[in-house]
Amino acid sequence: MRFDNVRTGVIAGLIVPLIGLFLYSVFIVTVLRPELELGFFLRGMVFGIRGNIAPVLSLSLLADVVLFFAFDQRRMLKAMRGVIGAMFAYGAVIVLLLLLWGKRLCVIAGEASGDLHGGNLVRALFAQAGQEELKVRAWGGDHMQAAGAEVVKHYRDLAFMGFTQVLMNLRTILRNIKECKADILAFKPDAIILIDYPGFNLRIAEFAHAHGIRVIYYISPQVWAWKAGRVKAIKRNVDDMYVILPFEKQWYAEHGMEVEFVGHPLLDALPVHSEVRSEAADMKPVVALLPGSRTQEITRMLPVMLSTVKHFPEVAFQVAAAPSVPEALYRNIIGDASVELVSNGTYDLLKTAKAALVTSGTATLETALIGTPEAVCYGGGAVNVWLAKRFIKVPFISLVNLIMGREVVRELIQKDMAPKELRKELDQLLNDDAYRSRMLADLQELREKLGGPGASAHVADRVWKSLYARP
Repeated sequence: MRFDNVRTGVIAGLIVPLIGLFLYSVFIVTVLRPELELGFFLRGMVFGIRGNIAPVLSLSLLADVVLFFAFDQRRMLKAMRGVIGAMFAYGAVIVLLLLLWGKRLCVIAGEASGDLHGGNLVRALFAQAGQEELKVRAWGGDHMQAAGAEVVKHYRDLAFMGFTQVLMNLRTILRNIKECKADILAFKPDAIILIDYPGFNLRIAEFAHAHGIRVIYYISPQVWAWKAGRVKAIKRNVDDMYVILPFEKQWYAEHGMEVEFVGHPLLDALPVHSEVRSEAADMKPVVALLPGSRTQEITRMLPVMLSTVKHFPEVAFQVAAAPSVPEALYRNIIGDASVELVSNGTYDLLKTAKAALVTSGTATLETALIGTPEAVCYGGGAVNVWLAKRFIKVPFISLVNLIMGREVVRELIQKDMAPKELRKELDQLLNDDAYRSRMLADLQELREKLGGPGASAHVADRVWKSLYARP
């Protein structure tokens, strides 16, 4: 067959890119990404048009141009028309495949930490494809929005802490659940990804499962601490569970469910902030105050934390402001105290702080992984504390101590969360060298226990494979 007419040009324009695409794919899955299956990658290649198919088509066109100058140019011009026609045909096919194969995901997180991890996951999902293949609709916050998700409900409208607050806002919570279900039906996702937040998300899991939508749970609810009976609903309604704490895999196995430990996503968010610590010799040492991310806990915890300020005039106190909380709330509580308010810079603050007072929650683990000596603080309402003592079956409230299986950081809970005890513990964190050294060594061991970074990318790989595996 001579390459001198439109028909042979069309054939060459179709076959050469296919051969190039296949060889490129084989190279990827055998050399660069051997963990991927060839069929999975070939299908995914269609959506990597900018990064993968376009270079292959360009090389094919370049080869045809070389042939154009090597043979009779008048006849070759006819063949080139065929090649160009084939290119347009490829473009039409790709657009059609994007419409047919494009995926929709719904991601739901109800707290600041869930939004952080959700943002990293969404970013990792888009890194494997692009905006053409994937549409993400989220109930979350600023991190997921910045990563490319369409946020339809901010977590500030979802986060209610403690039995009393939940009861007072029950009507709002039920309305949010109803709206979320309606949004899922309208969006028609191929799967939903639920991030912690069990009171809300387990109801959504049951709803999605009943409607035939794949349910992926990333960051398990702390069912090992309380409400272990929820594991029955999780086994029934969740298709894939990815856990982030080492002991959770064994706990689920003991309850008859296979889950996958992926490492802790904080190690994705904190790699830069955990290597080098600095403290200028001519500046006051810094103490970071992290009173929480919800209005209720800030108003309860920050005044007690501020009671230590007057006892340490040689220290610069800085309060980490949560992005979802109005600055005026902090200003009203701080008043004329000699304290600086830091917005959008919590990790940098912790990196340079000599010690930190941190409200119980994900922030205690963030502080520990950055390597800042800390005290964990918690003071709740009487009803919440009574319920916690009655139903929570773990020896510690801090993830740091739970993961290590022993007390690494001091937990100041309820009556211990008093100005005198807080002042005493902060003095040790700042001035007792032996105490600090032991804690710093323990925090390094904690980081090693959680493995290295890559949780977000690992879960993104698993999500894509599960979506492609479905008919």
